[in-house]
Amino acid sequence: MISDDDVGRALDWLVKNAAPAAKARADVAYLEEFRKSKKAMLMNEASGTVAAIEAYAYSHPDYLTVLEGYKEAVRVDTEYRWLQASAMAKIDAWRTLQSNARIQAKVG
Repeated sequence: MISDDDVGRALDWLVKNAAPAAKARADVAYLEEFRKSKKAMLMNEASGTVAAIEAYAYSHPDYLTVLEGYKEAVRVDTEYRWLQASAMAKIDAWRTLQSNARIQAKVG
């Protein structure tokens, strides 16, 4: 059974974590775009064939550092999304239980 306190905690969590969850999503979006910019900056440093220039950019330590940051940003964002989904599922289940209890009270 889901208690009113459980639902209250879920709602509190959603409110308390709205800003950090939004920041996590913004970090992912920023790093998706910055990754492209970093690749372009690194490609401008290299010379040779297009394939060699691209290989230089993709294998550069600075690019790999951006990828590590991107990986961590996606991890944090995904964790917030699953926790939000869990809180919302708890609230939805509670609503269903409340609705069923009202129906039973009218019938019984």
